Amino acid sequence: MKVSAEFFPPRTTEGLDKLLEVAEGFRPFALDYLSVTYGAGGSTQERTLATVKALRARDWDVAPHLTCVDSERAKISELLKTYIDLGVNRIVALRGDIPSGMRDLGDFNFAVDLVKFIRDTTGNHFHIEVAAYPEVHPQAKNWQTDLQHFADKMAAGANAAITQYFFNPDSYCRFVNASRALGVTGDIIPGLMPITNHDQLVRFSDACGAEIPRWLRKRLEAYGEDKAGINELGLEVVGDIGERVLRGGAPGIHFYAMNSLEPTRSLMQRLRNFSG
Repeated sequence: MKVSAEFFPPRTTEGLDKLLEVAEGFRPFALDYLSVTYGAGGSTQERTLATVKALRARDWDVAPHLTCVDSERAKISELLKTYIDLGVNRIVALRGDIPSGMRDLGDFNFAVDLVKFIRDTTGNHFHIEVAAYPEVHPQAKNWQTDLQHFADKMAAGANAAITQYFFNPDSYCRFVNASRALGVTGDIIPGLMPITNHDQLVRFSDACGAEIPRWLRKRLEAYGEDKAGINELGLEVVGDIGERVLRGGAPGIHFYAMNSLEPTRSLMQRLRNFSG
């Protein structure tokens, strides 16, 4: 089973030290890589690069996120060369969020353009992951259009995909089956989000288009400020989702760790020996 975890670049030196400590807590799970997010237009470029360097110094395989909105080919090319020099051989290629009011998106309009550019300029050096949305991208015109855009990204040279998190495993299975029907052959890795905070989860989900089932919202609301209860419920719910998608043939799991060791570690422990 392929396992990876996602971090965001800390704002402070102390935060980076804490992230490195958290990463070491995942060492026993033999993760395939750690990914590091990157703001649209490179808004976290310096912090992302510093985080990648720190993780590489500790011999982690790292997959930096790279967004292309409000960016230039020369800038992206320079950053790719920097990553090559650091021994990075994975990239998560994304469009990135479009800032409010922006009309000129820069040299790249969509993630497919970035994937093509990476392949054209670096050949097969990078294993490229792209994003997938089992419940449809929040800005997509419709389900079929969104699915075709995903297939186009894969055909442009992406090796694999990481999905947005979801709480309905059937949506993942349907998405995979529909993608295969369009000729997609690469791995589609389900993303899982640990549940630790009701308000935070609602905010994230509303922004990214991930549906929280009504029954789950109500159960979370019932716990109020009971963090231990929320964590226990989250482990039960997300762990069950992980088991169901693995049983259905998912090649691995990508964990949105949110720079914390728990409860992601507990989920990994639950799923590490799951054979379906």
